[in-house]
Amino acid sequence: MAVSFDLFGTLVAVARPADPAEAVARQLRQCGVAVPDDWAAAYREPQVTVEPGAELALSDHVRHALASRGVDADAETVAAAVREAFDGPVDTREGAESAVAAAAEGAPVGILSNCSVDGLVERTLARSELDADRFDAIVASVDCGWRKPDRRAFETVARALDAPVADLVHVGDDPATDGGADDAGASSVLLPDTDLADLPARLEAMGCR
Repeated sequence: MAVSFDLFGTLVAVARPADPAEAVARQLRQCGVAVPDDWAAAYREPQVTVEPGAELALSDHVRHALASRGVDADAETVAAAVREAFDGPVDTREGAESAVAAAAEGAPVGILSNCSVDGLVERTLARSELDADRFDAIVASVDCGWRKPDRRAFETVARALDAPVADLVHVGDDPATDGGADDAGASSVLLPDTDLADLPARLEAMGCR
């Protein structure tokens, strides 16, 4: 067996910018990038067509949005600006550390997170009270290319944990995304149906401890 955890909303709570377009624009200006006057409109416009279930890095979207207004920006500069725009305070949810520790007693444990911002999952873990070394694999959609509930996201984390997808138990808070584990052939444990404090007993009953 193997266990994967969703990150945002499950193990940690984070403060997201109220106006993402403006937050990105602010960071771009600080990096010396000329932000177009109609940036809010450019940010909202679809820039790249991707297949259903695929992830597009937000930094790529931002670069295309800038280019649509005649602004050429360095890829690393844009990626850093986007990451800073979304890198806010992190609160570790009560019971998260114990839940991860309990899962790690009897199975390889990983993170499977929908996140379109390069490096944000790793930075969030570093800012949290969680021990990143407890995780045998960290899979973000921006890195693997697939977003939950696409089955390929669950297959990716299962491979990273060296387990068949049928032996994967995924813990998350969103039925629409994390619940896709069931359709992928894995098993989902959804919060708040099972509280984090009750997760050790639930995993033991599922044969994960």
